[in-house]
Amino acid sequence: MSYRAAVITCSDRANADVYEDRSGPIIREAFEALGFDVAGPVIVPDEAEVIATEIRLAVADGARIVITTGGTGVGPRDVTVEATGPLLAYEVPGISEAVRSIGAGNTPLAWLSRGLAGVIDHGDSRAFVFNAPGSRGGARDAMRVLGPLLKHIVEQLDGADHNIRPDTGR
Repeated sequence: MSYRAAVITCSDRANADVYEDRSGPIIREAFEALGFDVAGPVIVPDEAEVIATEIRLAVADGARIVITTGGTGVGPRDVTVEATGPLLAYEVPGISEAVRSIGAGNTPLAWLSRGLAGVIDHGDSRAFVFNAPGSRGGARDAMRVLGPLLKHIVEQLDGADHNIRPDTGR
């Protein structure tokens, strides 16, 4: 079964065509290699409400996995985390910790990423969201951690292996 995924690049410069989107294509290619149906590129400015709207639209359009890239640092325009947090029903902190840890093996700057991982309940749709760093290395680190987990995450979102009700045993 093929699942739908979305990649949202959050960057004022990439949105204004001043700067090439370097991380979004890496994540899209990794999704495709894993057999996911990936929506076309979405590049938005570092505006919290715009980012939140694009995440909601991706989930409403059927994306089961949404990865944002960029805007996770400590700069004044890094607002991706603030846009994502209020959308989450709950966090899955181990993912962010693993990506930072792997990245720190290459650069101490990885510890500055504030990216979140968690689940969105949007109407009848449930999706997993992760805020990846906006660098090529950060995108690769994110997919190195997430790649083996993504299909299992979607299956778990759909209740796989957890359909037995405790009150009935069935």
